[in-house]
Amino acid sequence: MTGPLVPFREVVLKVHSRCDLACDHCYVYEHADQSWRTRPKTISDEVIFRTAQRLAEHAKTHALPSVSVILHGGEPLLAGPARLRRVCEELTAAFDGVAALDLRIHTNGLQLSPRYLDLFCEYDVKVGISLDGDRTANDRHRRFADGRSSHPLVLRAVELLRQERYRHLYLGLLCTVDIRNDPHAVLDALTELEPPLIDFLLPHATWDDPPLRPDGSPTAYADWLLAVHDRWQEQGCPVPVRIFSSVASTLNGGPSLTESLGLAPTDLVVVETDGRLEQVDSLKSAYEGAAATGFDVFSHPFDEVAAHPGVRARQLGLAGVSETCRSCPVVRSCGGGLYTHRYASTEEGDGFDNPSVYCQDLAALVRGIEARTPVYAVAPAVTDPGELLAAQEDLTRTLLARLHADLDGRGGAPWAAAWELAGVLEGSPEGAGALDSVLAHPYARTRLLDALDALHEERPDAVDGAVDGVRALLAAAVVRAGLDGLRAPVSLRDGEVVLPSVGRLTVAGPDGNGTVLLRAAGGGFLVAPPAGGPERRIRHTGTAEPGWLPVRAFAAPGDLPGGGFVIDDLDPYRDCFAAPAATLDAASAERLGAALAAARALVEERAPAFGAACADLPFVFTPLTGTEPGEPQVGRHGYGALGIGADERADTLALALLRGVRRARIRALTDVTDLYAADGSWDHRMPWGEELVPFSRLLSETYERIALAAFDARYRDGVAQALDALEGAAELTIGGKHLLALMRKEF
Repeated sequence: MTGPLVPFREVVLKVHSRCDLACDHCYVYEHADQSWRTRPKTISDEVIFRTAQRLAEHAKTHALPSVSVILHGGEPLLAGPARLRRVCEELTAAFDGVAALDLRIHTNGLQLSPRYLDLFCEYDVKVGISLDGDRTANDRHRRFADGRSSHPLVLRAVELLRQERYRHLYLGLLCTVDIRNDPHAVLDALTELEPPLIDFLLPHATWDDPPLRPDGSPTAYADWLLAVHDRWQEQGCPVPVRIFSSVASTLNGGPSLTESLGLAPTDLVVVETDGRLEQVDSLKSAYEGAAATGFDVFSHPFDEVAAHPGVRARQLGLAGVSETCRSCPVVRSCGGGLYTHRYASTEEGDGFDNPSVYCQDLAALVRGIEARTPVYAVAPAVTDPGELLAAQEDLTRTLLARLHADLDGRGGAPWAAAWELAGVLEGSPEGAGALDSVLAHPYARTRLLDALDALHEERPDAVDGAVDGVRALLAAAVVRAGLDGLRAPVSLRDGEVVLPSVGRLTVAGPDGNGTVLLRAAGGGFLVAPPAGGPERRIRHTGTAEPGWLPVRAFAAPGDLPGGGFVIDDLDPYRDCFAAPAATLDAASAERLGAALAAARALVEERAPAFGAACADLPFVFTPLTGTEPGEPQVGRHGYGALGIGADERADTLALALLRGVRRARIRALTDVTDLYAADGSWDHRMPWGEELVPFSRLLSETYERIALAAFDARYRDGVAQALDALEGAAELTIGGKHLLALMRKEF
């Protein structure tokens, strides 16, 4: 097995090996492994002590922030309050100063009483209760040996937990699915008890001992769970349901929330009452000894168990599932199902190298939940360009707030004054709009990212650089707002002040450094030099004058929609592309601007839908040197910046414009939402070439090629096949599928 060792963050500690119920679906007593018969009934002091020491040692070795210990059985309450107190005492003492300890107990609740709950309050032991639903459902399996119902006693236990003084211990309800039970009645009975969480568990089964299917349906368990899901949505989703939350999380690119689903590596180990260390308990459903490792807490550290081949097999993620599962589009969500449920006895090979015995159920469940996911759960930025711009602005504002928090007062009076000025700007519609415009300029984000990097890297000039950068942004906003009388100090460095999105100012000073004071006035702004003297007036005419060079802005040609574009070869943070940024003279800039305007008109003529898309974004073009014509670059900055070669041919620039819009948009989308997950886990063939590429590249190139195909039909080749390949890929999230649907409409 390859890959780093995965430390255990969850330990099931068996404190009692017998039970006071005779549940006929119990994997401990009713399935293949009967090793419980040879175990001590109750955990001993020696096992408790050695387990606590070994586990604390493991947590310290791997610097784990916390470890969960689940007290289990049999029925753990049969160990009695005194023994459970000893367990809590030893674990708490061992973990003191090492890691946080999350203590839990899973019980059938029959023995639960205030005596136990007062002990659990003392050590903050959370309590999970096993309950299969209403009385009819619960009595189907959870009975005493003489056939009596356990339901009234379980309800009594839950009512105890719902009392005000104990409710903070209420962990939730565990329900084993039986498809013969009424799904609505089961859910109603569980939600009525107001649990913090409901955990539905598929009954343990293997290919040798398959699950009950009365009508022979291969998706009977999915159908049952989806009926529960529908009822749950009708109720307004009153309580989290782990299996539904897990599927929803993975569909949106997040992690699995349960061991039984998803591709996350297992981090759980079991300690039996005699101190033997075993794999997950459910393996006892497969065959005698399936969970055994040969290790114990007396002679072996937990790291040895973590390196056991059986444990490692459940830590391989995608590589650990069967070949059938690896090629299935829902594998990210189902993860091949619970490892135990894959077992089939065989004379050769790995008996677990199979799809789950619930394979078709899991696929139907994932697809069913996806189909039931409301449209509003998808990030609006996927379908609405305005929402994408707003989400990008939120990202930049978040960076500004993060910079303020990370400075933590180190900026002194200059930073305090800058932060106060930001508040003044936000206090008026003109000021807030101007600040929005400046922060929307893509290099504003580059400036903030650089300031944060400098702080985290502890560069000597980090604090001064952060103050200078934000002062420049605020001064630009003051100038753009045109609020007469509002003053903005800005740092002069080497005789220059660059106002992001506005222009570059040259100011004479004793040594080229200091603080310049700007204030808006009468269609422009006034500049007070650092050495004193008369203020200098700069007019907003868009025309260069001695000591002042505005950012070059170009109007949209003719009657084209949109607000035009700018060529920014002034901002010091523009040099964030793979190729070096260039500086243009006035004549070269005018020629490039005219060529870009002509390219924009050509796109509008030949691909009007995509021409309109070009108008949705306030583009900032930065000329680069040494780049291929028609190959724009998207660098480390905000939405809207494109690095482009100073080519003057409209047809070449039209293709560059289309490519740039699409590259910028999909880059911006991946900034604010997950379009795919597990990128690089699979290889995909490009239909317009033989190269194998990760999903992200196939998606981005297909997205780009659709726009190019609207402009030039030669680019249509392979797009339909690429769209089909994307649709069948396991990496797509729900948001990605919505984007794919839009791509099909565009094509």
